[in-house]
Amino acid sequence: MTFLSFLKSPLEQFEILPLIYLPFGYFDFSITNQTVMLFIILFFFSAMFFGCLKQSNLSLYVVPNRVQSAMEFAHKMLLTMVTSTIHGKRNQLFLPLIYTIFFFIVCMNLMGLVPYSFTVTSHFVVTLSISLSCFIGMNIICVRAHNLKMFSLFLPAGTSVALSFLLVPIELLSYTFKPLSLAIRLFCNMMAGHTLLKVFVGFAWSLMSVTGFLFLLHYVPLLILFPLFVLEIGIAIVQAYVFSLLTCMYLNDVLNLH
Repeated sequence: MTFLSFLKSPLEQFEILPLIYLPFGYFDFSITNQTVMLFIILFFFSAMFFGCLKQSNLSLYVVPNRVQSAMEFAHKMLLTMVTSTIHGKRNQLFLPLIYTIFFFIVCMNLMGLVPYSFTVTSHFVVTLSISLSCFIGMNIICVRAHNLKMFSLFLPAGTSVALSFLLVPIELLSYTFKPLSLAIRLFCNMMAGHTLLKVFVGFAWSLMSVTGFLFLLHYVPLLILFPLFVLEIGIAIVQAYVFSLLTCMYLNDVLNLH
């Protein structure tokens, strides 16, 4: 794949390419660009987490630096999200979970904006794996907290017997579609934003390859590209926040039944 063909197709940036081919019978353990990117994100996320943990064991600045201010702001934001969304005395027990989900998705989204990198969250199988893991964990928490009473999730209080035959299937369908909606929202936003950026880059490159007045017009998509890039950074952070917020709301539903 040449550089010119890479620019001409906005969707080639989402292609999973095997770097080390490792077939094993009916299974494929090949190392792809997605695998390498996930390990890089995991290393970066772990280094950031243990770096903050090491700093907290020493001493914090009275006048915080930029990194400390950003981490304090993120901690306050996530703590407020957890305490205001999940009702109950033990809601802060779920702060490490929401903290991990938020920063892990932020790292995956932002690392995809680095040139020649790979956007992991632009693939539905990745976002679905994250949402399914959260969904299975929430069901385990619900079973341990309420046992068979968890089925009251599908039957609102005060519902008549006749109406329950209509509401129970609707509530059950809505409940099972929660991980799917989480995955689709994150996947579509990341894929659409990166595709739009690539379209403007390809348009600018096409205008640069001609002569005359059209050559000067390539500055127009380039000027539009910068605010779009800043907007995509904001979307990457907002989507991680929305994913974490909806996870908190779903946790509140399973902890505090109807």
